[in-house]
Amino acid sequence: MPGASVAVMPSTATSTPASRKTSIAPERKYKCQFCNRAFSRSEHRSRHERSHTKERPFKCQKCRSTFVRRDLLLRHDRTVHAKDGGVPLHSDGKRRGGPKAARTVSGSSKSALAIDTSALSEQIEASSDGIFDVETAAMLVADIQHKARAAARANSEFGASPSSMTFPSNGSSMLEPTYTNAPLALHQWDGFVPQDPKAHSITSNGSMSFDAQNPNQLLGGQHGNGLAPNMQAMINSLPPSAAGTPAPQSPFVQQRADSPADGAQSSTFKAPMINSDEERNVILDNIRGNDSEHAIPEGFRVPSLSSLNRYLATYFGLFHHHLPFLHPASFEPTQVSPALLLAVLSIGALYAFDQEQAYVLHIGSKVLVNQFLQNKENFSSRKCPLWTMQSSLLNMIFASWSGDAKGLEWACSIKGLLANMVAGNRYELKLRQEARGGRLPTRAEWVEDEGCRRTYYAVYIFFGLLTLTYNHTPAISFNEFEDLQLPSTEALWNLKVSEDAWQDHLRASPSVTIMKAHADLFQGEALKYSAFATRVMINALFLEVWYHKRSPEALQDVLTEYKLRIALETWEKSLDLCEPETVAVPLSAPHKGHPLIFNAKAMFRNARARLEVDLKGVQEALRYHESYEVAAAMANARDRVKRSSEMIKVIQECYDCIETAVRQGVRWVARTSPTNWSIEHPLCGMDLIIILSLWLYRLEHDEEQATEEELVMYNKIRELLGKDLDDRYVPQLSSLVARLWGSMLDEVVVWGITRLMGESFRLHSQALVGYVDDIAASSNVSTPSMTSQGADEDSVY
Repeated sequence: MPGASVAVMPSTATSTPASRKTSIAPERKYKCQFCNRAFSRSEHRSRHERSHTKERPFKCQKCRSTFVRRDLLLRHDRTVHAKDGGVPLHSDGKRRGGPKAARTVSGSSKSALAIDTSALSEQIEASSDGIFDVETAAMLVADIQHKARAAARANSEFGASPSSMTFPSNGSSMLEPTYTNAPLALHQWDGFVPQDPKAHSITSNGSMSFDAQNPNQLLGGQHGNGLAPNMQAMINSLPPSAAGTPAPQSPFVQQRADSPADGAQSSTFKAPMINSDEERNVILDNIRGNDSEHAIPEGFRVPSLSSLNRYLATYFGLFHHHLPFLHPASFEPTQVSPALLLAVLSIGALYAFDQEQAYVLHIGSKVLVNQFLQNKENFSSRKCPLWTMQSSLLNMIFASWSGDAKGLEWACSIKGLLANMVAGNRYELKLRQEARGGRLPTRAEWVEDEGCRRTYYAVYIFFGLLTLTYNHTPAISFNEFEDLQLPSTEALWNLKVSEDAWQDHLRASPSVTIMKAHADLFQGEALKYSAFATRVMINALFLEVWYHKRSPEALQDVLTEYKLRIALETWEKSLDLCEPETVAVPLSAPHKGHPLIFNAKAMFRNARARLEVDLKGVQEALRYHESYEVAAAMANARDRVKRSSEMIKVIQECYDCIETAVRQGVRWVARTSPTNWSIEHPLCGMDLIIILSLWLYRLEHDEEQATEEELVMYNKIRELLGKDLDDRYVPQLSSLVARLWGSMLDEVVVWGITRLMGESFRLHSQALVGYVDDIAASSNVSTPSMTSQGADEDSVY
């Protein structure tokens, strides 16, 4: 947590009458007309009542956006309209949280703020509907800390602030959109970095701001949180289950004691680190050395040493386990390609909630990859080094889930190029393996080969997610991999052993090709393979389902559909035979085994559902990132959801999807899953919740009587959501499901696409109860982006 220095206002004999008055808990005489909540200030009551009425009284005069609170309108004006050239809005000077916080900031970097805890407590309650947990506290303290350090920005150890950097125009290219030197609104892809640091501060967007001054600080670390005693007491009073996400923030990945240890150099490994400022300077020199066209200005500096290590820790501790194609043990920050390092750091910065820095690093990586490909004479996909594919993959992941339509368009524009590089590199891998004859590879040779295979499959999985989310035609088919081996276990991938012991470990590890595994699944024969291989195979089966549903003969091709069902059932049975992963992953999720298994199950549910319901219209609307168009596509899909015995099986999959969140606690999942779960869960869950809400709607409105089987399922869902069901305001279970899922997605703060999905589900919820909202009354930012996601209109953030 941020190491903020926060001083609680003392109540002493020398205090003024006003200060003594604020130390007493105020009387709560303003009661909500919709529930039993009461507040001491009328404005707090008004803000709370808008959570019932959905009123958005604050309208932007420069676009059609409306907001629940004025501070959200001000932030919207600062971020979205910063480069429009109009007159900026200014605060009216009112502090709705009670007495003004002390604004005296000393020259020290650890400035103190005085806050009134009673007013703060009520402000938390009014803003969050009484839900207060460690994430809420973290966001509030981060905001306080950021403001306290604002005056000391000049001495920041970042060197050149990201907000002060500009990138010269580099011309058009096959990897880059057209860039200018104009100030950037971070939700757009036309520029690089904002000129005004205040106009686009991360904290003003509601995201965490971590202390760059503390080199020992890691996400969730125990190195001095600096919280005010009263706030720390509130956090400590939370029940153990809500006191924090257990261990996902740790950069360490440990190996269990029963792991193979023959000749092992170490039973644990940790995320790569940069050990000194000298190494940091080497990285900066490497970046400048690869910037042959001087597209990155002289003022560019890599983040501080502590920030670099934090980004590496969050990438390898939080993101890497969901797509483990990099080899942590051999990843040396000073030796890897600068483009790959910047791509890794950009993802890590997202998970550290440093979004401005994430964009700077992301664009820097794209510039370097682009220069390499443009300046490479006699370009050949066979000769492209592996880092070009890995860097491009991470940059495409960043752009595709950013919540910006322009980012998605850029990613799709180079999809064919990446597929071509994979094909060329795979051919070179085949030649290397044939040259060895029957000899087993050395450990170094195997790591190189396995790194290539994992990268190919990571690209294959990512392309599958693009197909799932946006209905894009896959750029790679599993047939292209031919006799390529499936990925190994994570234990073997991360094993450190002597060369003599290595050969024994390699012989003991099963090796299965993707074609063999694919054929066995369709023949009903379960196979034993790794967690990563499990994820690869469900991706292949999902794409088989997609191709089948897009076939003109799909309605008549009953045999293919039957085979697909057999293959999916066999894949599910194979989970029990999956190779046990001896590497313990410190992520918090309601599942047993490796996170890749948890992610694979999400895609399995989606594949099963798509055999019955094809929501092609929703997926295509999602490409353009307009929430009203997505919500309209959801409503138009109503007739695609049938009532049949086969549909009951699909609804069971939908039930399993939403049950996971409800049993754990919707708010808890919403605030912990961004850093613990993969982006695959909201992407795969979108179809399922649409189907569930439309099926419930049909049961509630069709003239046809519900069957006994349907009633059992309906009551099962109603019982699950019983505590959230209020017949006074949500008479329909279908609307509740959509609203609940939308509110959960809207709190996710890592990937911007989830905010668009959350807003779409809220609009869908309104449509299901017959409430057609006026576009000008409910529209949020026209193109939701990663920069706006941390400030939900109905959230304390």
